[in-house]
Formats: sequence, C-alpha cells, structure tokens
Amino acid sequence: MTYILIITEKPSSAQKIAVALADGDPVKKSDNTVPYYTLSHNKQQIVIVPAVGHLYGLREIKTKGSFKYPTFSTEWAPIADFKKEASYGKKYLNLIKKLAKDAKSFYIGTDYDIEGETLGYNILRFACGKEDAKRMKYSTLTVKELRDSFDHAMPHIDFGQANAGVTRHTLDWYYGINLSRALTTAIKTAGTFKILSSGRVQGPALKIIVDRENEIKAFKPVPFWQISSDVLAQKKEVLFWHTTDKFWEEKEAKKIFDKIKSEKKGKVIKVEKSQNKQTPPHPFDLTTLQTEAYATIGISPKNALAVAQGLYLRGLISYPRTSSQQLPESLGFKGLLAKLSKQDRYKPLCAIVLKGPLKPNNGKKTDPAHPAIFPTGVIPKKMDERETKIYDLIVRRFLSTFGEPAIRETLAITLGIKQEPFEARGTRTIEPGWHALYGPFVKLEDEDMPAVKEGEELPIKKTELLAKETQPPKRYNDASIIKELEKRNLGTKATRAQIVETLRQRN
Repeated sequence: MTYILIITEKPSSAQKIAVALADGDPVKKSDNTVPYYTLSHNKQQIVIVPAVGHLYGLREIKTKGSFKYPTFSTEWAPIADFKKEASYGKKYLNLIKKLAKDAKSFYIGTDYDIEGETLGYNILRFACGKEDAKRMKYSTLTVKELRDSFDHAMPHIDFGQANAGVTRHTLDWYYGINLSRALTTAIKTAGTFKILSSGRVQGPALKIIVDRENEIKAFKPVPFWQISSDVLAQKKEVLFWHTTDKFWEEKEAKKIFDKIKSEKKGKVIKVEKSQNKQTPPHPFDLTTLQTEAYATIGISPKNALAVAQGLYLRGLISYPRTSSQQLPESLGFKGLLAKLSKQDRYKPLCAIVLKGPLKPNNGKKTDPAHPAIFPTGVIPKKMDERETKIYDLIVRRFLSTFGEPAIRETLAITLGIKQEPFEARGTRTIEPGWHALYGPFVKLEDEDMPAVKEGEELPIKKTELLAKETQPPKRYNDASIIKELEKRNLGTKATRAQIVETLRQRN
C-alpha cells in the first residue's frame, strides 16, 4: 500500500494534525516507542510521522590535528551520531526512513519558519532521498486551519526559508567553532587551560553586557541638590519640588533653602489640568510577549517562550515565534471573540469588544510567515500557574488591542514660597478604555491631587535640602538585553532568550 507521508516537528503536533485530517478516527501505531498515525482523508491514505526537533546537524569532517583553526570542513549528519544527549533521535530517524520507502508523495508539516523549514528540508533530502515536497502552512493547531493547510498545501517547500536556515546554521558553525578554538588556544598560550565558547551572536551579546558593565565601573557620580516642601492641602500631605529640579551648585541651592526654610505657608500660583489619550497596545510579537511577561508577572523570557510553545502545541494560541505585531481581518475576529466568550472570565470583556468596530491597533512590525500572537478560542482543560498567567496575558492583550483609548488626566499645582516656584503633579485615569480589558497587566498608578484654587494659601509642614548623586546606567536584565539584541538585529526571535541563558550557564 502506498500513501502520503506527512513529516511533523514533534509528536504532539503529529497527533493534532492526525486528529484534524482523519475522516474518522486516526489509528495510532508505535515503532520502538515512537508514535505515528495512519488515517484516511478524502479517500487518500495518509501516514503522519513526527521528528523530535532537529534530527540533522553540522559536524566537522575529521582530519589529522582536529583541534585546529580556521576550519571550514563540514557535513550534515544525524545529530544522534555525534551528540550523546541527542541519541534518542535515532529511533525517530529510523522510523522516518522506513516509512519513506513506501510513500508515493511527501508533505512537510513542520512549523512554518526558518528553523521548521530547515528541519523538514534536511529530513526530506537526507532521510527520504527527496529534494522537494508539498508544504503545509499554518499558524494555529486548530482543526479548520490544519485541514485548510493540507487541502491547499503549497506546491513546494519554501526554498527561501530552507536556504536561509542552512546558511545560518553553517555561519553559526563557522563562527562558533573557529572563535571558540582561537580563544581556547589563546588562553592555553597564556599558561592555563579552559574550554571557552563564543559565536556569531553569543560574542556580540556578551560584548554588549561587558560594555555596560564597564560603563558602570567607569561611572563617576556627580553631586546635585534638590529642595522639597511637604505641604498640607485638603487634609492631604503633598510633596512639592522646586521647579529647578537639580541644583548642580550647593551654594545656589543653600541660598534658596535658607531663604524659605522657615516659611509656614505657600500660595497657589497656578492650577493646570491636562488630558492625554493612551492608545491601546499593539498585538504581541514574541519579543514584546517575553518583555511584558517579565515586567508584569516576573516570568523569564526563556520560560515565557517555553510556556507559550506549550500552549501553541495544545491548540490554545497561535504560533508564538513571530515577529509580527499585526492581526489580519482574515482571522475572523467575531468568531474568535464568540469562542472566547464561552470562558466565563472573558465573557464580559468580549461583550465590551464586540460593541466596537473590531479594528486592532496593529503595530509596524510584520512577519511573512505568521500573524501576531492571538488566542484560538479553544477552551483550556487544565493549566498550571505559569500557563494560566501567560494564557491570561495573551488573551487580555488580544482583547485590549481592540479597546478604546484610555484617558489620563494630569493635575499640576504650582506653589510660591517667598517667590520661589515649587510644583507637584499627579495623574489619574478618568476613562479606563482598554485598561479595563488588560486588567492586572496595566502597570500604572493613579495619584489623586487635592482640589485647590489659585490664590489659596497652604500650610507647610517641613522643607528639606536633599544632597544626591547621579546614578550609573542600569545593568541589563533578562528582558532588556533581549530588546537590545532585537534592536541591533542580533540573533532571531526564537534564539535570543537561549543565547542569554547560555551566557549565564557558562558564567
């Protein structure tokens, strides 16, 4: 019997595709504990087999004196053959080779991005002996999208992505092996021995961190002075600051302080209200999901990606490794909102969104392969604490992009103390708009200011002269270094968090 062979990236995605395509129930089989599926779809016999990530990698073609550089002698080989920790991949590769023998045609059903394309292309050419196949393209593991991606498959693999992936892996290998050997040899020459590691992205990332550290070490604090006045207004203590803000000469600051330090009252010179509209946030690309997860719920970028990938494989969200901040209308916003409404916690929020024009506040960043991250509307069965938090963040971000602008009002009070101007200001939200949809992830504080009038005199509790120093730049954290790498176009959306983690593990 001949059949169509679909190659997927992981066992979990193989199962999802099998369930989606089967006209009845797919038959799950096993070969040396590796699962695969047989099924019928529109009278076509299909076999679906998973990989388990990359099964092929680059290795050096060994010659005499193997620890030398520069070396550019490489070959693609099964990773299980030269990496002990990847030995489990051998049985997956053996099964793919076995099933490929009777296949009449091939489909690549790996993740549609550069890594997924490279993974599928290498299996296709090295394990199956084919140079081309049809290509399934999907952004969610939902039944409808998986069926559409098979029924309307691309006639060829995406050779642009495949060549980009092969090139990137090759360049990474060249840089990594040669720089690492050069560094290790240099250390040995200096009289010690240690295996050192560098790479095309790892090296520049480390330099950025070191440059910042050197900035911090070289930083020389500069003294400055500030004058504050604690004032009682409408039974509320309000801290006013001299409008000069920083005095760089102590003499000048002390002169003003001596002039006003004994004053018991100040006079309101000006009360000024201003409003500004806060537009809704853009939809999530991977970097903004990672930085927002770190800022709002303290989950590291690496863990945020791992959790998001798990949610994607369960069909709960779209593909997370995307650079796009845009949600196309073709997603069918009404349908997605109707599905989300079936979850009690999101029902009232969806009702608010459905009253509006259903136009998301799309950002500028795009991705040719995938839209911004969005929830599919599939109801989660069981999630742990981290999964619940990341899922809630993604759903609320999706909803908030459709929200009305929030209106924030700032009240600025200028107080005269012996003709010296002091100011206090506070900002509060007067129309929540999209804040109501984003909920606990809105990190803004409201500060109500007292209702005072021009000409009103206010009692002063105390006035202080404060000596301070300028502060060095902040060290990078997990989120800010990833943002910096993206800004400099270093690494990929999928690898930046791992690179930072690698640097940490290698001290």
